[in-house]
Amino acid sequence: MTVQQVDVFRVACRGPADLSGVQALVDTGRLRPADIVAVMGKTEGNGCVNDHTRDFAATGWCHFLAPHLDCTPGEVAARVALVMSGGTEGVLSPHFTVFTRSRVPAPGHRDKRLVVGIAHTRDFLPEELGRGAQVRATAEATRAAMADAGIADASDVHFVQVKCPLLTDAKVRSALGRGVRPATRDGYESMGYSRGASALGVAVGLGELGVDAVDDEAVLSDWSLFSARASVSAGIELEHNVVLVLGEAAGAASSVRIGHTVMRDALDAASVRRLLREGFGLDPDSPALATRLLNLLAKAEASPDGRVRGERHTMLNDSDIQATRHARAAVGGVLGSIAGHAALYVSGGAEHQGPAGGGPVAALVRVELPDHPEGALHG
Repeated sequence: MTVQQVDVFRVACRGPADLSGVQALVDTGRLRPADIVAVMGKTEGNGCVNDHTRDFAATGWCHFLAPHLDCTPGEVAARVALVMSGGTEGVLSPHFTVFTRSRVPAPGHRDKRLVVGIAHTRDFLPEELGRGAQVRATAEATRAAMADAGIADASDVHFVQVKCPLLTDAKVRSALGRGVRPATRDGYESMGYSRGASALGVAVGLGELGVDAVDDEAVLSDWSLFSARASVSAGIELEHNVVLVLGEAAGAASSVRIGHTVMRDALDAASVRRLLREGFGLDPDSPALATRLLNLLAKAEASPDGRVRGERHTMLNDSDIQATRHARAAVGGVLGSIAGHAALYVSGGAEHQGPAGGGPVAALVRVELPDHPEGALHG
């Protein structure tokens, strides 16, 4: 009998396509490129419609992986989940979180350890973004990714990362030319619609919501509907949804665990500290945190009611800086104060991802101290 063995590497980069740190891991034998199943990247663009650092980074990874996977660069994205999230405002540092997956003999224990699974939806028509078609397709892909991870019980899923498309002027004109209306004509606004529908799709796929509870009008409207485990990033570089499920399975051979919590607002450091303490037995103030905590994966947003703990914020009315950029900087600072480093995966725009103004957070924690610090930054 074989089981999944997953490892996680957090790798620094000097730019969106700088993979020298990854190559260094390959050269030392710590990382086998053919085992890479997913990459979650933080790139230093603006995270908005015109942020091509995401595409630049994904293209770099495709060219890097193609010879190792014995395929063309254009075929890589169908085999590896490439999720590039733009925006490293404030103290956030550009980096890649790389997941490898292999099959090994069962280790003989029944402890729950990290497993991963990926799936893809079909390409969406412009008028389907932010609507029921995207919800249903994402729910189906979430269940498919769970199956790929070998997870039967949705309670063992701790984080579902989705990469989704957005609307461009050309897509809007295409829809209008066929006599149909998209959810919005604004590209930046379409990112929120696409993220929101995708998050609700994850909620349906995990059984957090029934499919009948979600309709077109609920997207970006009914904030009582959300997933506590969805994280969605929109980008210009794809036409479909990529779904990455991170969870646990009893008997997996990984030396990494994952757990999740929900920040109730952008200042909620207490929930994350409680997750580390109660979920992993890690004192957030202990030196051991630096070695065992591989990364924090988080969503952030400017509270849509314009307030944080009753006090007014101005993020939604800033004409110079988009609200998602404010939110990433704020939550990145809060989480960095816990983790003790700034290479954190903090993604802006948490529509239907956690309660309004808050967002899901997952911690990747090494079970045992390694012989070499894979969790440290390389490159």
